[in-house]
Amino acid sequence: MELNQDETPRQSTDSGGETDHDYAVRIENVTKEYDDVVAVDDVSLNIRDEEFLTLLGPSGAGKTTLLHMIAGFTTPTSGDIHIDDEVVTNKPPYERNIGMVFQSMALFPHMTVAENIAFPLKMRRMEKVNRDERVQEMLDLIRLPEIADRDVSELSGGQQQRVAIARALSFKPSLLLLDEPLSSLDKKLREEMRHELLRIHRETNVTTVHVTHNQEEALTMADRMAVIQEGRIAQHAPTQELYAHPETAFVADFVGNTNMVYGTVVETDNPSCTVECTDSNLRIDCRTDVVGESVAEKDDVSVGIRFEDVRLGESISADNVFEATVSSVVFKGDMVNTTVQLDGTELEFKISDLNSDGNRVFERGDVVQVGWNGTDSLVYPS
Repeated sequence: MELNQDETPRQSTDSGGETDHDYAVRIENVTKEYDDVVAVDDVSLNIRDEEFLTLLGPSGAGKTTLLHMIAGFTTPTSGDIHIDDEVVTNKPPYERNIGMVFQSMALFPHMTVAENIAFPLKMRRMEKVNRDERVQEMLDLIRLPEIADRDVSELSGGQQQRVAIARALSFKPSLLLLDEPLSSLDKKLREEMRHELLRIHRETNVTTVHVTHNQEEALTMADRMAVIQEGRIAQHAPTQELYAHPETAFVADFVGNTNMVYGTVVETDNPSCTVECTDSNLRIDCRTDVVGESVAEKDDVSVGIRFEDVRLGESISADNVFEATVSSVVFKGDMVNTTVQLDGTELEFKISDLNSDGNRVFERGDVVQVGWNGTDSLVYPS
């Protein structure tokens, strides 16, 4: 899976040596309860000035509730939120100097494109000549300088999305919030808009907080990710670091495509260990230092192996090699996803490989070998 290569990932803003002034947003022990439901549970998170942070998690994890508390649409049950070193926990949205782009875009259908972009400026009583100048700057930013007088109903989905971004940025907010803004677009347009959002972010340098449940979207766009699980932050790190070193089995399984195997440690020789898989007699060699977890004999563990780290062939060499039978092959254009069942077990493994002339594509029913190295295993105590 391609990670965001547009700029070098920033270091985690939770590292030592930084001060409160380095952060655009500070979330301190924030909890949100709805009757007996805890939607956000004691979350603390620092968001660095000018970074692009993605809140990633499954539906119902609490990421949108957290975004709405940053925006001021929802008040925390406890905890504090700081924006630009100011406590805004109980301030309404219009006092927070934030721009927001919603999933529905929420453009005004009775207004032209220029009127939509100018609306926040008009509410701030900006002089008309200055408004007109700023609207043109925004249209140039989104590379649609000629559509000022068009009705928004005449625009394509991608054009409407760009206008929504222009409106959110027109008054120069200190913070831009994106609430799953690409989910209503088709695949090709969604990919185009990812690049546009990154370009706009680079040109404006506005701190951006983005919510999505789409892992590919998060990996290709974010400087850093905060993965949300049941209202808590499971991991918060630069994107490439989080992908390479997921700290929990949940993160390993949710971010990227991962085969998860469960079993018991039967041998240890630090940093190596051997795991006997549950409900089978298969043993796999692992390296526990990949994610920094220590395990002992008889520990129950979860082992993750990325789809792209599993090799497939008639005869392969690796730390772990097993006979298998191909059960399905799925073409995805530039990629091929192959599913195999390990002989004598109920275990299925998925393998992702490039669809290129040099790579053989197997067919359903083919007898193959699959394997991976111990350093490609992510081991977590269960």
